[in-house]
Amino acid sequence: MAQALGGSQAAFEQILRRYQRPIISLLIRLTGDAALAEDLAQEAFVKAFRNLAAFDPRRRLSSWLFRIAHNTGIDALRKARPVTVAIDSGEPMDALIAPAAGDPVERRALGRAIDQALAQLRPDQRTAVVLRYEQGLSFDEIGQVLGIAEATARSHVHRARKELMRLMTAAGWAPGR
Repeated sequence: MAQALGGSQAAFEQILRRYQRPIISLLIRLTGDAALAEDLAQEAFVKAFRNLAAFDPRRRLSSWLFRIAHNTGIDALRKARPVTVAIDSGEPMDALIAPAAGDPVERRALGRAIDQALAQLRPDQRTAVVLRYEQGLSFDEIGQVLGIAEATARSHVHRARKELMRLMTAAGWAPGR
C-alpha cells in the first residue's frame, strides 16, 4: 500500500488482484446481478485509486476497499432498484443456516435457497452478514465498512441471521433437517 500511495500503478494492480474477487462477491450479494457487480467493482477500484490519499494507514486496507465498494453498490441500488435475481454461487453460507449436506444436489438447492433468502434482506443487513460470514471481517471492520458503530454492526448481523433463519425455515430448510 505504501508503494501505491507513492504513485506506483503496479502496486495498485497487486491490490486490485488481491481484492477483486472478494469485492465482486460482496457486490453480487448486494445487487443480485453478477454483470452489474463486475461493473461496480471496476468503478469502486477507480474511486479507490483516485482517492488513495484519503486512505488511513492505521486502518485495514480491506475495510477501506469494502466501504468504497459497499457505497458504490448502495448508490447503484438507489438509482436502479434492480429486480432480485437468485445467485448460483455454490455454497455461500451453508454453515450459517444448516449443517453441511452430503448430497451435492441438496447443497446446490441449499445454496439457491440461501441466495433467495439473502436477496430478501435489507441491503445493510445483507452486506453485514456477507462481510461477516463470507469475508470473515470483525464487527469493528463491518462497522467501518458500513459507517456505523461496532454495536450496530453486531445488531445488523444478529437481525440478518434471525431473518435468514425465519426465511429458511419458511422455505423448508429448518435447522436439523
